[in-house]
Amino acid sequence: MLFNSYAFILYFLPLTLLCYFGLQRFGKDCLAKAFLILASLFFYGYFKPFYVLILIVSVLLNYTLSRGMFHPRAKHAKKALLLTGILCNLGLIFYFKYFHFFAENVNALLGTRLLPLPEILMPLGISFFTFQQISYLVDSYRGDTADHKFLDYALFVTFFPQLIAGPIVLHGEMLPQFRDRTRRKPDADAFAKGLWLFSVGLFKKVMIADVLSKGVDWGFSNVSALTTSDALFVSLLYTFQIYFDFSGYCDMAMGIASLFHFELPLNFNSPYKARSIGEFWQRWHVTLYRFLRQYVYFPLGGSRRGMLITCRNVMIVFLVSGIWHGAAWTFLLWGVLHGLASVLHRLISGVWKRIPGLFQWFFTFSFVNFAWVIFRAKDLGTVKAFFSRLLFANDLSLSNGLLAQLRPFEYAYLEKHVGLLQRLTSFAPWLPAGLCLCGAALLALIPRNVHEKPFQPTVANALGTILLLTWSLLSLSSLTVFLYFNF
Repeated sequence: MLFNSYAFILYFLPLTLLCYFGLQRFGKDCLAKAFLILASLFFYGYFKPFYVLILIVSVLLNYTLSRGMFHPRAKHAKKALLLTGILCNLGLIFYFKYFHFFAENVNALLGTRLLPLPEILMPLGISFFTFQQISYLVDSYRGDTADHKFLDYALFVTFFPQLIAGPIVLHGEMLPQFRDRTRRKPDADAFAKGLWLFSVGLFKKVMIADVLSKGVDWGFSNVSALTTSDALFVSLLYTFQIYFDFSGYCDMAMGIASLFHFELPLNFNSPYKARSIGEFWQRWHVTLYRFLRQYVYFPLGGSRRGMLITCRNVMIVFLVSGIWHGAAWTFLLWGVLHGLASVLHRLISGVWKRIPGLFQWFFTFSFVNFAWVIFRAKDLGTVKAFFSRLLFANDLSLSNGLLAQLRPFEYAYLEKHVGLLQRLTSFAPWLPAGLCLCGAALLALIPRNVHEKPFQPTVANALGTILLLTWSLLSLSSLTVFLYFNF
């Protein structure tokens, strides 16, 4: 099920809230949690019920292994249980997410069909809930987890706002909230904040990301016909599409959790304001960066063993990040480039600090923007063709086909009824597309984001919530999947 659907907004979410707090109202905490788990499983398996079986098996296996580490007789078997759990989790990801890619490349290398190429349907969000459970296993091995009840653990993994596209939460962030009696009844301020965040996120997804996506899809479907200006324009469109798509999801996830009187960790913090690649990763997908630091970078030695080992560890982390995002050479290359940029920044950090802040931002943003082209492309051939058009097409015009994709309904309506706007558009056909891109850029780069100041349930925020929610609901013309659902 999708957050940006009528089925979710008008039926699933209000009914789930009503039943959950209704059970809590009568003191049925265990039943309320069980209901929320079942609702989350329904949400997860709405399109493909088979997904639910995989998730249930994963939850049962990881909970059994983690509890096994606390058994009195398992003192000398803890490492074996940990390794078993990690191998099972990685094996699950490998089979569903990477086996086809692996087999395809092995067969190509050997020039034979040694390995079968089955059509494997990847479960949504498998990387998210698997990494989350790996973190729990490692923390259990370290003795950091308490004797958590199965219902709490199952809810920790399956809680639907963060199940499919994060954030990757840690047990210490959520399990204490599930046991907190003060969170078992609705809270007016938390509910108001939740509605506000959900409305902002829905607006980002429907009114910005989905509008920009039309130009992006056209551009990557017609790479060979792009002009130089087209290629640059499309690269920027995707840079802001993925920004508002992922930012919108994160806001909606935090908002839904707040409706249930829970708090999810911040996962997105204005990353395009970053002045270095290191700062970018501290702001983009915050919980993935945290997971890779805590459970990959630090165990490898972090930065404690000299610059050479540090650079090696950084490269490993970004290789993992690239592979985590998808089974394709484009994701691997994207991870390698971010790793090299991070290593370079470490090596020239002294020089970098002396560069004016505006140039620091420009170089960082430019690198991130062009790296996103590799991330978006379907294969390395498309990457080569795209950059070839960008560098050598020598045509500074914008194609009519691209411009036709970026005429939102609101603009077309105003153009029809405002003569001046109609004349401006006829004089400058690129105006609607330019306004779409510039508007997205200004919103991403200038104002503070919704998490940088405490929420206040004021009349202005209430009116803003109503406006954004109504506008977005009236504009829901089709179901569009969040980009990070693919990872």
